[in-house]
Amino acid sequence: MSDGPYDRYMALCAAGELSPDPVQESVAARLQALASALAAPRRETRGLIGRLLSRDEPANGPRGIYLHGGVGRGKSMLMDLFFETVPVTAKRRVHFHAFMQEVHRTIHLERQSGRHDSDGDTISAMADAVTRNTTLLCFDEFHVTDIADAMILGRLFEQLFRRGIVVVATSNRHPRDLYAGGINRQLFLPFIAMLEERLEIIAVDTEQDYRMAFLAEAGVYRVPADAAARAALDTAFARLVGEAEVEAVSIEVQGRMLEVPRQARHVARFNFEELCDRPLGSADYLALTEHFHTLVIDDIP
Repeated sequence: MSDGPYDRYMALCAAGELSPDPVQESVAARLQALASALAAPRRETRGLIGRLLSRDEPANGPRGIYLHGGVGRGKSMLMDLFFETVPVTAKRRVHFHAFMQEVHRTIHLERQSGRHDSDGDTISAMADAVTRNTTLLCFDEFHVTDIADAMILGRLFEQLFRRGIVVVATSNRHPRDLYAGGINRQLFLPFIAMLEERLEIIAVDTEQDYRMAFLAEAGVYRVPADAAARAALDTAFARLVGEAEVEAVSIEVQGRMLEVPRQARHVARFNFEELCDRPLGSADYLALTEHFHTLVIDDIP
């Protein structure tokens, strides 16, 4: 393909919009190879009835990619280039936390409907819903800390892969470090093995932290809290989150939900009142530090 993520990456470097980085260049090349494989027509060795009756066998298709590395290494930028250029119509990009919230809501509704005899049937129905209009599923910030997520992921992804879904994900952690120290982690290990089998695991281990370099250049506070300061924070927040969709999320803290009004790519934005004039405790602030590496706070009095 002539306009893939590698081509875009090299063009941005040539234009001076990105600093050339050999690790990022190599990853962009791997993403372009996957994009080319997805563009090629798949060989279907079974008829329609065979496909419907053989859900216990993984569907033919290329391996996905799992990019892992520290913050600011360019994982999300590379995902941007891949998702923008991959010639697949039935594609979806979603923050992993938001996806799992959607999964739990759907499973709850399916259980309430009484249409299914077992949890296995419910998971299968969820997989059908995910793959109905999607063949390529791209996850930002793949991260597992919740036991409810951990216990469902293996069964769900097994069904997704059987239906031919291709997964591309970014994460701060290697798959082997997911859900580290979690309750009943031994039950989660088969899911890790599944990821390593179905996805190519690639470390984005460039030495330069581009995001933190920007913060060092831009500064970490602006005074006074006037229109110019807000405009500067708007610029900083936009640079930190890039092209990612900014959305609200809810974080569970000791059985209740902490609302984060604006966030993307492990960066959250609050005004002072939202963060400091609410009845929040140390557990809430610790939860924020576990989920976000940067907080942008407006209108500090």
